[in-house]
Amino acid sequence: MRAQNGLEPFTHRCRVYYEDTDAGGIVYYVNYLKFMERARTERLRDLGFAQSQLAGEMLFVVHSSEARYHVPARLDDELLVSAEVIELNRASLRFRQQVRRATDKTLLCEGQFLVACVRADSLKPRAIPEALRIAFAGASDAGTSKAGD
Repeated sequence: MRAQNGLEPFTHRCRVYYEDTDAGGIVYYVNYLKFMERARTERLRDLGFAQSQLAGEMLFVVHSSEARYHVPARLDDELLVSAEVIELNRASLRFRQQVRRATDKTLLCEGQFLVACVRADSLKPRAIPEALRIAFAGASDAGTSKAGD
């Protein structure tokens, strides 16, 4: 099911530090994944769910990821990292994410991430808590799930 009911994608601001770059001052490719992970975490926090509070009962783990790199970010660039839920299933979320340079909105990297909800004690799949489903999808369609999940 389509999630977020037309809400604007959440955007997290961050800066490129020396530790994020290679010897040429260009962001090392894997660090875009870190920026996107932080944006997903901040999206949860923005909805009122801190991962530290959820960790006793459940965790979100990346099941699969896809990234496309367009233009490199450089040392000191300010970045805008979006985190939009495009699919909400019984035990997983699919995020579409983009990393843009803040000064000119140039698309640097984009990707999709399938994130599974698992039990903290066994790491076995579990349903996403209803309150979190409602926060992502809105009360009008929170009870709907995609077939097969």
